Amino acid sequence: MPAHRNIFQRLLTWRFQHKSSQNFFFICSVLVGLIAGFLALGLKTVVYYLREFFLSDSMADSRFLLLLLPAIGIFITVLFTQIVLKDRILHNVSSILHAISKRKSLMRRHKIYSSVIGAVFTAGFGGSVGLESPIISSGGALGSNLGRYLKMNYKEITVLLACGSAAGISAIFNTPIAGIIFAIEVLMIDLTRFSLIPLLLSSMTGTMVTFLFYGEGILFQYSIKEGFEAGDIPYYIIFSILAALISLYFTRTYLWVEGLFQKLQSSYLKLMIGAAVFGVMLYLFPQLYGEGYLNVTHLLNHDINAFVGSMMFHEQILSSSVLFIVFVLVLVMLKVVATSITISAGGIGGIFAPSAVTGAFAGYVFALSVNLVAGEQIISPGNFALVGMAACLSGVLHAPLTGLFLIAEITQGYHLIVPLMIAVTLVFIIVKAIEPNSIFTMQLAKRGELITHDKDKAVLTFLKLEKVIERDFVNVPVDSNLGQLTQYIAESKRNIFPVLNHNGDFEGIIHVEDIREIMFHKESYDLIFVRNLMRIPDEIIQAEDSMQEVMDKFHRSNAWNLPVVSHNKFVGVISKSSLFSAYRKQLINITDE
Repeated sequence: MPAHRNIFQRLLTWRFQHKSSQNFFFICSVLVGLIAGFLALGLKTVVYYLREFFLSDSMADSRFLLLLLPAIGIFITVLFTQIVLKDRILHNVSSILHAISKRKSLMRRHKIYSSVIGAVFTAGFGGSVGLESPIISSGGALGSNLGRYLKMNYKEITVLLACGSAAGISAIFNTPIAGIIFAIEVLMIDLTRFSLIPLLLSSMTGTMVTFLFYGEGILFQYSIKEGFEAGDIPYYIIFSILAALISLYFTRTYLWVEGLFQKLQSSYLKLMIGAAVFGVMLYLFPQLYGEGYLNVTHLLNHDINAFVGSMMFHEQILSSSVLFIVFVLVLVMLKVVATSITISAGGIGGIFAPSAVTGAFAGYVFALSVNLVAGEQIISPGNFALVGMAACLSGVLHAPLTGLFLIAEITQGYHLIVPLMIAVTLVFIIVKAIEPNSIFTMQLAKRGELITHDKDKAVLTFLKLEKVIERDFVNVPVDSNLGQLTQYIAESKRNIFPVLNHNGDFEGIIHVEDIREIMFHKESYDLIFVRNLMRIPDEIIQAEDSMQEVMDKFHRSNAWNLPVVSHNKFVGVISKSSLFSAYRKQLINITDE
């Protein structure tokens, strides 16, 4: 037996001998955080050096290279996913949420490395995507598969999955608190005694990895230079309303572009169209290259020359404040288009960074516009850029606390805590009222596959309709008489009987208590027929109904048993007793500490 298999076998044996050991689980969470930290470190380092190479002075003369780079990166990513992985599964937060709710938190093994590799080629070659979603997916897959190999239960696997994702966020930003908040707020992990300590350990470990190598933020770091003033509050309120509208624009535009590409059947046609369109966009607006944090840093440092760069009409843009504002507004509108095209064309990346960068551009240009109208600087563009990042994260991801703590930790202080709280709260309230679900959860919610912090809805998400259907019933033909019905009753141990017509279609239900008074009157056996005795149920459950719809039908009808049909064919019966028994069992399974 190979040495690594022998070690694994011993570890597995020890695991079963100490099944309830919390210390063992804590060790696993530290291990997940450690590996996720190195994955984040490797991903950002490789992407950083690729960007430095492609944007170096020696390459800058060839502006037409920007037309080709994204196409090359996406093409390599498509070849990697279709030929090497032979899997078109998504590498984003939605896929993690789907795994938690529908796959018992089990993620594909290859996602541990494939998300990172795909992001290297997509973002490293200029794709306008974030690195956070791939590292979240990679860390989550790491925790999920470790839990599977160690034969852990659903609750333990889910917490390890969250530990990997939290460690990835913590490592890539050096923000341990934001990593934990992300797991709770976006991945819907309950903050309980069972999950809190592992999340703390993995998040802290992931942060330590990148801190030891970088010291500062691996992805983005900034120190606030101008303090918050109470007189700025009205401006933050106005901007929050605008940020909510921008968040809605981001969400709707992203899904609209994605929908256009989904109409294309060929993966290579998507690649060619996407690469061509994005290549032109990148040639005209180099600021769309990569995730965009470098451009945000330029704005925060008021380095307008570096931000505009050597793009066309740069002299005119630099010489006119109005043109510069219009230019940044165009970037606000185009960033989401570039991101959606990159991902829809076959690239691997996320919307975390693009939404934050869009918010930063919007906040900066808002403050600049106010100052231009006032004729002097009355509010800080840098501070509004930072608040804009948190605001758009709140609106697009529906994660106000994640946005708040991320910016607070990135800026190494809580100097902007009040405007951050104002912005993320107002944006979330406005966006939630208009769009109840985020980009991550919209499709899952439509399919009834979204797990939430609402315990009732979470349990119903996990329950399977086919698992609670009772099928041991004797069918009765609708043309049968009372005498024949008594024979069917004698052959069955149940007190209800589905009635079917000659085509096998469901017609109604016979309840024994309804015919108890006449079933022994033999003189009526040939005179009374089943069609006159059956009930038409107040509600009928369709086989494709969600468990929420099933519960609603029980509530409306106040029935104890309801029939289940599929295309009008009888499937079985669901009783309240079997339904609530399965409900209680599932509730214990997902909440037991």
